[in-house]
Amino acid sequence: MNSIMVIHPYKTGGVWAFDDPEAGLVREPFVSGADTVIERLVESLPGAEGGFTLFFSAQPFPGYQAEFAWRRQEMGGNWYFSPAHQIEGWLCPALFKYFPTAPERLYVQVKPRTA
Repeated sequence: MNSIMVIHPYKTGGVWAFDDPEAGLVREPFVSGADTVIERLVESLPGAEGGFTLFFSAQPFPGYQAEFAWRRQEMGGNWYFSPAHQIEGWLCPALFKYFPTAPERLYVQVKPRTA
């Protein structure tokens, strides 16, 4: 298993989503605050709605831009909080396609998507 994962979220029908065929996910939506987290992370990223690259890991890595701390489990998913952004978002059980258990911390970096 990789220690840094990569997905390419995009906006469809006004909803942030991503596809990861290797994980069996198609148009997997970000909901319950995770969508708002993405809005904050990409607010200065031109063209993000058409797609961007999101790196994430349970370990800090060079260039990470945001850190999220695990708060609690609810309805099969997990809530994470960013002290720097003062925002909380819920990650659905698709998180377990990438991690065997909910990490205590998540580290994230966003970049424009290149072809």
